Amino acid sequence: MKKNLLFAYILVFLFSIVRGAVAAPVTQIGIDGPIGPGVSSFVVRAINESQHRDVSAILLTLDTPGGLDSSMREIIQAILDSDKPVICFVAPSGARAASAGTYILMACHIAAMAPGTTIGAATPVAIGGGTLPQGEEKGQGEKSHPGLSDKILSDSSAYMRALAKLRNRPLDWADRFVREAASVSDSEALDYGIIDYRAVSARALLAATHDREVKVKDMVWKLDTAVSDIVQMDPTWRDEFLAAISDPNIAYILLLVGIYGLIFEFSNPGLILPAVVGATSLIIALYALQLLPVNYAGLALLVLGLSLITAEAFIPSFGILGIGGIVSFVFGSIMLFDTDIPGFQVSPRLIGGLAAVSSFLALLFITMAVRAWRRPAVSGAEGMIGAPGIVLDWHKGKGNIRTHSEVWAAIGAENLTKGTEVWVKDRDGLILEVETEPSDGEKK
Repeated sequence: MKKNLLFAYILVFLFSIVRGAVAAPVTQIGIDGPIGPGVSSFVVRAINESQHRDVSAILLTLDTPGGLDSSMREIIQAILDSDKPVICFVAPSGARAASAGTYILMACHIAAMAPGTTIGAATPVAIGGGTLPQGEEKGQGEKSHPGLSDKILSDSSAYMRALAKLRNRPLDWADRFVREAASVSDSEALDYGIIDYRAVSARALLAATHDREVKVKDMVWKLDTAVSDIVQMDPTWRDEFLAAISDPNIAYILLLVGIYGLIFEFSNPGLILPAVVGATSLIIALYALQLLPVNYAGLALLVLGLSLITAEAFIPSFGILGIGGIVSFVFGSIMLFDTDIPGFQVSPRLIGGLAAVSSFLALLFITMAVRAWRRPAVSGAEGMIGAPGIVLDWHKGKGNIRTHSEVWAAIGAENLTKGTEVWVKDRDGLILEVETEPSDGEKK
């Protein structure tokens, strides 16, 4: 009897080894942080590549505070178009699938959460900060016409409910996630039927989903994930590049480098390097800005501020242009990515640091302008005043003198004689008025 039992265990063990050797792997794709263009590029590419591989399923691990609507919809569309089942797993413990993450979880064929995780708070956030404008009310709270907030809420709620209905998840909670910004824990989500599993790890989840039948594009897919290897998909250099430049702080710095580089080249033609660096940075920044929720009024103020600060160097206004430029620069920087979407704001410390640098430049230009204004003129008509000279010939208050290595006609006192040292008192066209003693502060 014991021998038979031992033989059975050996068979099961060998069967598991053989099964593991032939079972298709599971592709794991991780989302960790705000969902933007770089993340969506990576996830969509990874899902599409998995369609051409022999995989048991696609495991999408999720930990996000939310992100851009456009990026979220690209990911969801890739999930809906997938020919392989997509398992969404909110993990590790302490993770969340808030806002855009909730939509993605609803779109997946199987939804699961680790202990200590949450989902929800999927109310759309206004681009530009603050609350969305509401419709006007009449009578007892009845709205005469829907406002922008009502339209966006209705669209977002309908989208969430459509995803929930597609995956047989509770429509009431789908609606509450959007309209009431409701959030639930992992245990509550399982009790309410929002998710299918609650697992401590990815391996435990795959063991739990083994042999489950999932409908994928009108076809029934039986999961074989008990002993499947988990193959981690990593971002390419292109995904990482998009993620880097779509960081508002990086895009902000690139924009400033681009503008300053071109300004420096225009003020010093022929240096070439500032033009190359500036043009490259500006093109990359403009590409990043079209991917991000940009406030164009803030962008205009930012460019105006930099232009005014630069103008202070060429058109000295003794601080008017410089101070106005700094104020415009700071307000434009604050407004540039003025949104409540997590992960898509410019760091206040970065704004403060660059504002301090711009203030230093403006102060430098103002100081140079004041010094130039106080410095005595050394050229032109004013540059002749106070210049010393020697009388060459003189008769009845008129004659010629030599000054600045040039011969000038001059008028002055009648008793001057040849060789007398004089100083220029005034100038009228090509005639100088001279005196024998320099005025106070004019002697050079």
